[in-house]
Amino acid sequence: MIQNMTVGSPAKLILAFGIPVLIGNLFQQLYNISDILIVGRLIGVNALAAVGATAPIFFVFLLIAFGFTGGLTVVTAQRFGAGDYNGVRKSITHCVIASVVLCVLITVGLICSLRPLLRLMNVPAEIMTDAYNFMAVLTGGLVLIVFYNLLAGFIRALGDSRTPLYFLIFSTILNILFNFVLIYWFGFGVVGSAIGTVASISIAVVLCLLFMYKNYPILHLKREDWIYDRQFMKTHLHIAIPMALQFSVLSLSMMVLQSVCNSFGADVIAAFTAALRIEQLATQPLLALGIAMATYSAQNWGAGKIKRIRSGVVIAGLTSLVISILMSLAVRYVGEDMISVFLKEDNPFIIATGKMYLSISTLFYFFLGMIFIFRNTLQGMGKALIPLIACVIELGARSFSAIYLAHAIGYKGIFYASPIAWLGAGVVVMIGYIFTIRGLKAKKSDTYFKDNNHKIRIASTINSVNQSPAE
Repeated sequence: MIQNMTVGSPAKLILAFGIPVLIGNLFQQLYNISDILIVGRLIGVNALAAVGATAPIFFVFLLIAFGFTGGLTVVTAQRFGAGDYNGVRKSITHCVIASVVLCVLITVGLICSLRPLLRLMNVPAEIMTDAYNFMAVLTGGLVLIVFYNLLAGFIRALGDSRTPLYFLIFSTILNILFNFVLIYWFGFGVVGSAIGTVASISIAVVLCLLFMYKNYPILHLKREDWIYDRQFMKTHLHIAIPMALQFSVLSLSMMVLQSVCNSFGADVIAAFTAALRIEQLATQPLLALGIAMATYSAQNWGAGKIKRIRSGVVIAGLTSLVISILMSLAVRYVGEDMISVFLKEDNPFIIATGKMYLSISTLFYFFLGMIFIFRNTLQGMGKALIPLIACVIELGARSFSAIYLAHAIGYKGIFYASPIAWLGAGVVVMIGYIFTIRGLKAKKSDTYFKDNNHKIRIASTINSVNQSPAE
């Protein structure tokens, strides 16, 4: 259902948008957990380590693509918020063109550099073959994964977070079934997991396209929508490229962290992999709030309603505080039991090591939540520089902490790297948001948003927008 987020209660709109996103993210994490659960229990610790050791390599490229497509669809949401439906369709075609070019570049680059990257990541020799085969299959299906994310981004840009949820649930269930059948019945090993991912996402892409065509007339493209407009493409790239750089910096920091972790052997890799999956599951409510704020702020920025953005940030911040406390307590109490579920055989060292990481990271969930809220809000407003700076700081903090502390105190040191990075980046995006909003409040000149052939006036002044009865 299309939802205009520029009118109505900010709290209700954010929660109504965020809850389906949360459910969808939980199903996505259910797949991630079931993936390593099936691999770990049906194949063994080495197979689990192979999946965990290579994940950051794939996510470097995947997150670049996701950041890029996420930045592109910010313009789509802004056009929708401004009531420019021709601009919405024009934005979609330019998003597709840019995404095709990016996917080709990433796929070719990853295929050519895969073996050197695995060696650079210190992947142990005993899991190298499984790691390479797993990555090779995922690389081949990268374009499908990216375009599924792009289609979901188009739908969310219209304020509809439920439809992507339904397709994500379907894809997740299908993925789990494929993985189980390919690994258990056909004995494909870790390659079966990668094939299952690509197969399920392929089906979801086709169904999503058919559904959009049938149910969203606003998205029916015309021949003139495909006419390339250089200036309009620049408008998209102005947001998309910094977001892609931001995600690349973020994923590179995780790659450094995983590389340091890999040097400690398969057991530590397995413990870290299991603990990260639990952490990702626990922090999904915080991520869902951030995704909701991206669309909320983009639509309201397109409509020139700055006051509504400020109100939404306050509501999301308070909600994030409560969630971070509750999830931290839950993980500290049940984390140990959850880690043991991933193992085929009882391994006290892996369980204790994973629990140690969770006991440290849970203390910093609040700062992670602040990153999601402020970063996505700024990106929805088209302000990509501050989030990029925060990610560079996060890269430096995580990489330095992992390398230095691991050298000083062993593998325990890598457990402090992400919390330190969250603290630094969280402070930066919070301060950046405050200064950005204050600057907009003080601004007296007209605010315009550029379309492909003309300018649409959003508000005569920022002050008059703030005093609008529609707020």
